[in-house]
Amino acid sequence: MEMRKSQTFLLFLAACCVLVALMYAHAGWRQRADAAELETRARVAGYHGLTDLCLFTDARYTRNPSMADFNTAFQDSPLSLEHFPSGSVLGIPPHLKHRGAK
Repeated sequence: MEMRKSQTFLLFLAACCVLVALMYAHAGWRQRADAAELETRARVAGYHGLTDLCLFTDARYTRNPSMADFNTAFQDSPLSLEHFPSGSVLGIPPHLKHRGAK
């Protein structure tokens, strides 16, 4: 007997749901397994005074969002367009969001 298209779709949807549940379970397992390693790395970074992880390599205001200045994105001109792709992907740093609302 041939399966209907709706049955095939429901089987595919069920398989995808099982895969998503397995991914969540794996993420939780890895988080518990890596907790000690992350704690050790945090202590080493705190001891040596290291900064955050470098996210992007193109613009200095996207390398480390916690160290971004208020005007570095507009250093060429206040009306200049964003010419780095990472500047449009990365949001405004939290410490700069309320500064412009004053």
